[in-house]
Amino acid sequence: MAVFQMGSHTHAISMTLYRDNRMKVVNELQRAHNFGADSKPVILLQGGDNISHYDTDVDYVFRQESYFTYLFGVTEPGCYGTVEIKTGRATLYVPRLPEEYAVWMGPLLGLEDFKKKYEVDTVHYVDEISKRLSEVEPSVLLLLSGPNSDSGSVAKPAYFKGIESFVADSDILFPVIAECRVIKSPAEIEVLRYVARVSSDAHKAVMKAMKPGMHEYQAEAEFLRHSYAVGGCRHVSYTCICGAGTNSAILHYGHAGSPNDCAIQDGAMCLFDMGANYGGYAADITCSFPANGKFTADQRLVYNAVLAARDAVCGAAREGVSWVDMHLLANRVMLEELRKGQLLQGDVDEMMEAGLNAIFQPHGLGHFLGLDVHDVGGYLPGCPERSSKAGVNRLRTARTLKAGMYLTIEPGCYFIEPLLNKAYADPSLSKFLVKENLDRFRNFGGVRIEDDVLITQTGIENFTLVPRTVDEIEAWMAK
Repeated sequence: MAVFQMGSHTHAISMTLYRDNRMKVVNELQRAHNFGADSKPVILLQGGDNISHYDTDVDYVFRQESYFTYLFGVTEPGCYGTVEIKTGRATLYVPRLPEEYAVWMGPLLGLEDFKKKYEVDTVHYVDEISKRLSEVEPSVLLLLSGPNSDSGSVAKPAYFKGIESFVADSDILFPVIAECRVIKSPAEIEVLRYVARVSSDAHKAVMKAMKPGMHEYQAEAEFLRHSYAVGGCRHVSYTCICGAGTNSAILHYGHAGSPNDCAIQDGAMCLFDMGANYGGYAADITCSFPANGKFTADQRLVYNAVLAARDAVCGAAREGVSWVDMHLLANRVMLEELRKGQLLQGDVDEMMEAGLNAIFQPHGLGHFLGLDVHDVGGYLPGCPERSSKAGVNRLRTARTLKAGMYLTIEPGCYFIEPLLNKAYADPSLSKFLVKENLDRFRNFGGVRIEDDVLITQTGIENFTLVPRTVDEIEAWMAK
């Protein structure tokens, strides 16, 4: 049995995972479309290519395009793949590399080597694709083209020289294959369970290593080291966010202008959002904790407000529940805790109606997770549309939950200067703010708690295994 594995101590991903994905897509296409008894529709996908650093001859470390991974599990660049709808027959097309490449790249795989490695039915060279497809005589080539509702970018349809001689369709495939990715198979769930465990252990290693005076990037480096050295995860799923102090209120901190480069002060609140990637599958976990391992009263207040929101959603989420309702539940619980802590005053339902929830948590509750950290399927045709209401309009999906969906639950509470100033200046919001108490949080930063969870018929299964309560965090960091 062929597998992807980064050493005997890491998870083995069987190539049957991708075969099963192909059959799932084939079956759904046959169910959704009447192709006709004599038709021969064929899926055609183009994999990713090497990308160089601007005009240099140095490439970025290659990472395969996600839909191509989903159907084929191929790790090499420059490939194409076809799946015949009527039979499920899979063909891989690989680059024909000059023999001299072996000097620089080691032994080159032959066609039979690729066939065994990926357990497809046939393998040909890319320069033969037009000829070989002509032999198949497809009635239509189903190409991938559709918008990503998070980035706004459109999936690139496959192209090769001579494709103009074939009938092609760019509408049928996308909604079907994207929806197939939303519900995870048992084999995919085990990969996700593994990468969540590796990421959890890496977060725990960071918490153990943390000392005031460290730089944020040193925490990032410890996460990367553990994920790769112990878990075999060569990639992370997104740029690590390692904000301490006021930086913990910067939602996408760690970007090129602020590359996790600040020194961490004694007593600062750390918000570390990091997730490893294994075999293309992502984790996305956030841990928040004080740099010195001991919560102050104010840190405990804010942290427990966010934890209460997380706990409420974890207790309520299950098949048949609206994700919008889960977001509103988390916001309502957090605002109530802040009211109890005398940072807010008044009626929580009125706060929600006025949009105060979006001042303290301007992002959505969470998102789909899988081959992309913000995985596909949020706003496909036939799904609920994005709300225009403050806070809820940031949700990456408004769907009703189904068993097999895999999402993050990530409530947060942040003291973001522009948003606080906006709330103070707006009479409909300022009436809820206890200014004399809130002012001491101006330089607090923020707290986010993010777990990776599988939706079941009766609840959730939480794959994130890190200290979560104040007592658990203090005990772990004191060891």
